[in-house]
This record gives sequence, C-alpha cells and structure tokens, in this order.
Amino acid sequence: MEHRDIIEKAWEDRSLLKENETKEAIRAVIEELDKGRIRVAEPNGDEWQVNEWVKKAVLLYFPIQSMNTIEVGPFEFHDKIGLKQDYAGLGVRVVPHAVARYGAFLARGVVMMPSYVNIGAYVGEGTMVDTWATVGSCAQVGKNVHLSGGVGLGGVLEPVQAAPVIIEDGAFVGSRSILVEGCRIGKEAVIGAGVTITGSSRIIDVTGTEQKEYRGYVPPRSVVIPGSYTKKFPAGDFQVPCALIIGQRKESTDLKTSLNDVLRDHAVAV
Repeated sequence: MEHRDIIEKAWEDRSLLKENETKEAIRAVIEELDKGRIRVAEPNGDEWQVNEWVKKAVLLYFPIQSMNTIEVGPFEFHDKIGLKQDYAGLGVRVVPHAVARYGAFLARGVVMMPSYVNIGAYVGEGTMVDTWATVGSCAQVGKNVHLSGGVGLGGVLEPVQAAPVIIEDGAFVGSRSILVEGCRIGKEAVIGAGVTITGSSRIIDVTGTEQKEYRGYVPPRSVVIPGSYTKKFPAGDFQVPCALIIGQRKESTDLKTSLNDVLRDHAVAV
C-alpha cells in the first residue's frame, strides 16, 4: 500500500496509529520531507499546490513519537522530534545557536544565523535565515531569499487544507516583518522592515493613478512598505494597518544592484 493511502486511512481512523505499517509509513514521509524529496506545498505553474496528505503525516508523527532527552554539549532539550543533523554533509552553514528540527529541509548553501526552522519547512538553495528569524512549520522559502533579522514566518498545520506561508525565489524580507496565515510573496519582491501580512491583509498598489488591491499576495518584484487606511467603527474612524506597494525592482539590473536602487529611489528601510 502506498504511503499516502496508509496516512489517509490513519487520518480517518486513529486506532491505526498502533499498527507498525502505519508508523513506518508516517516516519518514511517525514524522512522524505527532511531530505527535500517531497514537500508540503510545491509550485504548479504560476500557482502552488498544497499536499494535504503530507501535512497529515506531520500531524500524525507527533502521537507516534515518545518524549526523549536530547543532549547537545552543555545544552539539554526534551521533545518528541529530534534535531537536524549532518550540516557539513548537507553543505549548510549553521551558526550557534541556530536550530532546525528533523523533518525540515535545508538546501545546499543555506546559511542559518541564530534562528529556528520548524518541521515541514522547506528552505531553498542559497537562502539566508538571519539572526532570530523564525521559519514556521511547513513554510516554503525559495532560492536566494534573504530573511532579515527577526523575521517571523508563521507555521501552518491545521486546518490541513490551509496554504502555508510561501516566499518565492529571490525575495528580500526586511527586519521584523511578520508573514503569516498562508500569505504569498512573489519572486524577487522586497518587503520593507516591519511589514505585517496575513492571508487576508489588504496590500494596496499605489504606484498608478488608481489604487489596485491584493489580499495576502505580493506580486513579483514589488517593493512593499507598512501603511494604513481609515476604517469606520461605531466609536469613530481609526487607522488600520495594511501594506503598500510603492514600486518595482528594475528588470534591467541584477538583484543586488536592484535592491540598492530600491533603497535609493524609495527610501525603504529593510
């Protein structure tokens, strides 16, 4: 029986978690996640496909695992899930006190400053996870992305049909930005410092004569800063947070030069 079929049946009937076949299937899927051979979500043309059965495997992994003490030098942890190992073999640079859980994939060339990557996450080749950045469960981060200091990418396991946070190739996410609830950041976009985007956030393009609005999605190469708009409440009119698209990275320049142009032209703090 295929792993997917076994996991789908165990999802409907948790008594099957007692069977060795079920446990072996779940652990095999987590191993595949850890090696990057399967993903919780993957590109499908211009869209993304969420593999719900893989998220189910992650959720079912917890009840079949027992608590264990993990000792790393003078440090001690007590958890059901081990830590990722063999960074040298993977070609990943990990600065103390960076932590990645088993079941998270880190591609060759990833740099982890003191930061955290949770189970089910995928971090693409050449990406920088900067100091105190958090890559939540099942978040999908592309190649050559820069997650600046203190960036928080939200995790998502339930509901299983919910899309994870997706950061596409070449994006730059500024310090202390919070990206949660299945929002999607398009390729080579620049997210300024302190931007908060959820799956339902208003993202308003103000570069034209008339505003254009997106919800939880930043188009490729967009330059985004924090903003606000006026909303009426029974108690009066108040400012509510949103995000503003104020420009585009230039197609004529490479990413590093383009980012410098963004800072110069739009005075965006990152």
